Amino acid sequence: MDPFLQAAIDEAKKGLAAGGIPIGSVLVFEGQIIGRGHNQRVQHGSVIHHAEMNCLENAGRRSAAVYQRCVLYSTLSPCPMCSGAALLYKIPRIVVGEHVTFQGPEAYVRSQGVTVEVRNDPTCIQLMRDFIAARPELWNEDIGV
Repeated sequence: MDPFLQAAIDEAKKGLAAGGIPIGSVLVFEGQIIGRGHNQRVQHGSVIHHAEMNCLENAGRRSAAVYQRCVLYSTLSPCPMCSGAALLYKIPRIVVGEHVTFQGPEAYVRSQGVTVEVRNDPTCIQLMRDFIAARPELWNEDIGV
């Protein structure tokens, strides 16, 4: 198992344990995690604290040169908002745990020169399937349905 994807999965499980949506993310710079986060929309009553946004927030202010050498890991395909943040900061590579239960604008992100690598990890898929089955209304709220 990729240790960075595992770290994102650990973040997703933290979010679930805290009553939130099980999506996690880490930002990796030169082989080190510099930011961690998980979906905290429920916990913070927030419209923007998706896992990737929370991860970037927790990474703190960084120079453009740092972001341009990072890899963003997410247990789930990033939504348009989170994909946009990755594009804004010119993060060149995104590793996606799965896009079976939800697929963000991956083709558009690729068209902007970003490498998007989809793993379709069974743990990531099962976390989301179980959550969506248990809390469909919360999931629909999270993706704007």
